[in-house]
Amino acid sequence: MTAVLVTSERDELVTAFARTSTSIISDCLDRLPGAALRPFHRIEGTMAGIALTVKVAQGDNRAIHQALELLEPGHVLVVDGGGDISRALMGDIMAAIAEKRGAAGVVVDGAIRDLATLGKGSFPMFARAGIHLGPYKNGPGDINVPVSIDGMIVSPGDFVVGDHDGIVAFAPSRAAALLRDCHATERKEAEMLAQIAAGTYKGAYAAH
Repeated sequence: MTAVLVTSERDELVTAFARTSTSIISDCLDRLPGAALRPFHRIEGTMAGIALTVKVAQGDNRAIHQALELLEPGHVLVVDGGGDISRALMGDIMAAIAEKRGAAGVVVDGAIRDLATLGKGSFPMFARAGIHLGPYKNGPGDINVPVSIDGMIVSPGDFVVGDHDGIVAFAPSRAAALLRDCHATERKEAEMLAQIAAGTYKGAYAAH
């Protein structure tokens, strides 16, 4: 049975995950889920939010326009474009709409455009590539269904975190325990860095 988080608990967890990193989260998830998408925005921290998922036909963004109307504050718009980079699925106008609606960011397994404009802003935009060619708008598409992002399965309502190193997603039922593991790993790494600075570090695989 999947645990259901109340809104206040979910929001507190989202805020906490925005203070960690995808590398720490990945290590604590046994390095299993993850997507190697690039950030195309000016990074000013870690993106964290709740997935609103969209699956589109390759090169077609009709369903993304429909999903923009469903965005609520804290959502991460997660678009499964099949990894196709022949046409951009989103650009600066759609990004501005998502930001205005309070989205935490956008993840596109496909291409985006208007990179010069997006690169000047801090609204999180992650994608596989950039290209100037625009999309079709014929459909089909599905909203709030499980999607595959660079091979990582993301379900509606999953936590989504992104930074310089890519994207990671996980179910709400894992969030609280995962956060505790992340904090423990951060403390361990801080101790290692302190030992390195002091010249007492013996290596991660040193015998005890």
